[in-house]
Amino acid sequence: MTRFQSFDEISAPATCAPRLKLLREELSRRGLDGFIVPRADEHQGEYVPRRAERLAWLTAFTGSAGIAVVLADKAAIFVDGRYTLMVRGQTDTALIEPRDLIAEGPGAWLEKNAPKGAKIGFDPWLHTAAAIDALGHSVQKAGATLVACTTNPVDAVWQDQPGAPTAKAVPHRFNLAGEAAEAKRTRIAEEVKAKGADALVLTMPDSLAWLLNIRGDDVPHTPFALSFAVLHSDGTADWFLDQRKTSPELIQHLGNAVRLRQPADFAPSLAALTGKTVAVDPGTAAAAIFAALETAGATTLRIADPCQLAKACKNSIEVEGMRKAHLRDGIAMAKFLAWFAQEAPKGGLDEIGAAEKLEAFRSASEHLTDLSFDSISATREHAAIPHYHVTRTSNLPIKLDSIYLIDSGGQYPDGTTDITRTVIVGTPTNEMKDRFTRVLKGHIALATARFPEGTTGAALDSFARRPLWEAGLDYDHGTGHGVGSYLSVHEGPQSISKRPILQVLKPGMIISNEPGYYKAGEYGIRIENLVVVQDCAEKAEREMLEFETITLAPIDLELIEPLLLTEAEINWLNAYHKRVRESLSRLVDDETRIWLDQATRMI
Repeated sequence: MTRFQSFDEISAPATCAPRLKLLREELSRRGLDGFIVPRADEHQGEYVPRRAERLAWLTAFTGSAGIAVVLADKAAIFVDGRYTLMVRGQTDTALIEPRDLIAEGPGAWLEKNAPKGAKIGFDPWLHTAAAIDALGHSVQKAGATLVACTTNPVDAVWQDQPGAPTAKAVPHRFNLAGEAAEAKRTRIAEEVKAKGADALVLTMPDSLAWLLNIRGDDVPHTPFALSFAVLHSDGTADWFLDQRKTSPELIQHLGNAVRLRQPADFAPSLAALTGKTVAVDPGTAAAAIFAALETAGATTLRIADPCQLAKACKNSIEVEGMRKAHLRDGIAMAKFLAWFAQEAPKGGLDEIGAAEKLEAFRSASEHLTDLSFDSISATREHAAIPHYHVTRTSNLPIKLDSIYLIDSGGQYPDGTTDITRTVIVGTPTNEMKDRFTRVLKGHIALATARFPEGTTGAALDSFARRPLWEAGLDYDHGTGHGVGSYLSVHEGPQSISKRPILQVLKPGMIISNEPGYYKAGEYGIRIENLVVVQDCAEKAEREMLEFETITLAPIDLELIEPLLLTEAEINWLNAYHKRVRESLSRLVDDETRIWLDQATRMI
C-alpha cells in the first residue's frame, strides 16, 4: 500500500525544462499565450487518479493542492503554507517560480504578468465555475482573455499518460452506513425541491459514495468510484458510471430508481435539461457543467452540494464504527510505538523503514483495506515540512537526540483514521520540550472546549494557537479538518482554521485536532487526534457542544515540560492516558503492554 517509488520520482526538477518546452510548443500550435494547470480532476477532489496528476508531471511538485500558470516566457506555481518548503525542494525554481496561493494566487499574478491581448487557456473540466469567474476578472484587468480548451494541451504532450481507472464500485452495507440509500435520496431530493429546483447535478465522488451507499477504488487511499449523477426531485437518479465498474451485485443494490448510464451520456443529459431549474454547486462543479446547462437553456440554481453537510453529520452507527476503527488502529499504533522505542535508539532505522513497519502493524488487522493517505514519516529537518512525503531519494536515517514525526492513518470498512505522533529518540533539548508542551497545551485546550450551538471552527482555532502565540510562535496550516466514514481523510464542509469558513459545527461531525510547530531546517512537532462533536453532557443555560476524543495512542511524555502545564492540563493528560491504557492493554502482546504501562504513566 505504501508507495515510495511513486509519481514524485517519475517527475523531478530535471524533467521540468523539457516538459515546459513541449507544453509551450503545443500552446503555440493552438494560438495560446499561456495555460493554467491545476492539481485537479473533473471532480475537484483532493485525491485524483494518476491520469489527472498533470501538475506533478509538469512541475514535479507532488503536494495535494496547487496550481501552475505557464506563459511563453515565465511560469509560476502557487502553493499554500503546508508546501512552502516542499515545493522548493521538488520543482526547478529557476524555471517555475514558487508563489503563495493564499496571499497572491494565480489571479493576482496573471493580472501583473499576462501580456496585453494574451489568450490564456484553461480546461473547463478542471476548474470550478467560481474559480473561473475569479480568474476571468483578473485576466480581464490585464487586458487578456481566458479561453476554454476543448482538449487539454498537457494531455496532448504527456505521451505515457495513464489511462482512466476502472476499479469496481461496490455496495456499502447498511450496517456500516446506518441509513438506506433510498432514504438519503428522498431527503436530499426533498431539500432540492424545496429550493425550487427540478434536479441536482452531483460531481463530488464522496457525495455520490454517501448518497448511493457505494464505495470504489479509483484513487489512491480513498474508496471513491469516480462518476457523475443527476438526482431528480422525485428521488430517482441517473448515475453516469463506466460500465466496467459495475457488477450484478451493484445493480441489485441500486434498485430500479437509480438508472446506470455511460459517462459519455453525461453531457447529452445536461443538454436535455432545457427549461428545468438545476441545482449545482459552483464551489465544486466544473465550469464545463455550467456552460453546458446554460447552452441548453436550463436555469442554474447555485447552491452548496447538500450531500456534503448531510454526510459530515455522522449517524450513531457511523460514529460507533469510527470508534471501533480507532480501537483497531490504536492497537497498531501501540505496537509500532513500542517497537520504535526499542529499535530507533540502536541506529539503522530510517524514515521509510519506520513507515513500512507501521503499515505492517496496521495490515495485521484483517479489516484494513488501505492506508488513508501516504504516511508522513519524517525526522529532523523533514519533520519541519508539514506535508513531507518520503521517497527513496529523500529518505533520512533516524538519529539519536532527534525528533521523529509520523502522521498516518488507515481505511477500515467502518471508519477512517488519521493520527500524528511526535516522539524523541534520545534526549530532547529544552527548546524541543518547550515547543512540544505548548503544542500539547493547545491540543488540550481544543479537546476540552465547550461551545454553544452555532459556533464555527474558525471561532475555536485560537484555542489551539494561544500557547504558541504567547511565545511569539505559530503554524501555517489549519488546526482541524473533517474526516469521512470510510471515505476521504479530508472532508468538508467543517474545519477548524483561521479561514473564515461559516459552516457551524454540528453533532456527529468528526474533525481532527492537530496543532503543530515547525522550525525550518531543524525539526517539527504535531499532535493529532480525531474528535467527534457531540451534545455537552452537562446541561447549561444554552445548548452546548463538546468534543469526544476517539484516537487512542500515547503522547510522548519525554517531550513534555510538566512545569508549563496547569493542573487541569495534567489531569486531562493523565485521564487520556488511563483510557488509552485500559482500552489497549488487554489487546496487545506482553512486550507492548509493558511499554504501554510506562508510556501512559501518570505525571
